[in-house]
Amino acid sequence: MRLSFLSTFAASACLLLAADAKLDYRVLATSKTSTMEKELNAAAAEGYIFAGVMGGESSFGGSEVITVMKKDATAATAGRKYKLVATSKTSTMEKELNQAGEEGFAYCGQTVFSSTFGGKEVAVILEFNPDSKAGRIQYKLAATSKTSTMQKELNQAGEAGFAFLGVVVGKTAFGGSEVISILQKTEK
Repeated sequence: MRLSFLSTFAASACLLLAADAKLDYRVLATSKTSTMEKELNAAAAEGYIFAGVMGGESSFGGSEVITVMKKDATAATAGRKYKLVATSKTSTMEKELNQAGEEGFAYCGQTVFSSTFGGKEVAVILEFNPDSKAGRIQYKLAATSKTSTMQKELNQAGEAGFAFLGVVVGKTAFGGSEVISILQKTEK
């Protein structure tokens, strides 16, 4: 009984401390992928970590990618780095994600990025956390215009140990749309 009381007390104390923690947010918005990666890393150098991403039309009629970063005094943030991988070709995206995975970069989020030249690219934000013990990360992309095919591809990837991370609808180089799912498998 005494152990149960102590566990409940410790859990309550942790909740109270968490409720008192202050968060600081930074909103990053740009229409250029290279600028977003620089801004992500500049914010990381100041102790901010990734919180979320969304691409779309801004109130001024332009297309931007908006990323929210947060600073939490209780979270370890030293040494974090970010990569933004953006392309309109699925094969190129998978190759670049796997190169980043070899370096220990983990998936944070994805969106569709409309470039200033009228192209639409899938953009993926990745984070390197030096405190992570994840090891090498292998990425797999499943891309198709049919949802029934996507389900089949996801199940095949799942049988091979890949975990689903996110899905987005992107434009193909030929002007059509395809559903693109990103999956990962971590190797120790």
